[in-house]
Amino acid sequence: MTKSELIDAISGRGELTKARAELVVNCVFDAMSEALQQGEGIEIRGFGSFTVRPYKPYNGRNPRTGQPVPVPAKRLPFFKVGKDLKDLVNSSRGFAISGGDDDDDDD
Repeated sequence: MTKSELIDAISGRGELTKARAELVVNCVFDAMSEALQQGEGIEIRGFGSFTVRPYKPYNGRNPRTGQPVPVPAKRLPFFKVGKDLKDLVNSSRGFAISGGDDDDDDD
């Protein structure tokens, strides 16, 4: 689902115009981004939680040349799925569980 599809879904479920739904979605995303930027966590019961995880600097490799490349320390957002959402996704067995490539064309 894209952001515009989310806006359409919200406006279609209630009495909100598309413009109002877009404002709501943008406000929610902005508030979440600001909280993560300040190092705060976000917990949405039944859905999951967002936290910021620090990563130490390390030496990586340029895949094209093989040369070592220093990677600086960074903080990245991390999402941990909630139990209710995990159970909901696992109970919807309409999609096959695969370990990789979905392309079965061996011709």
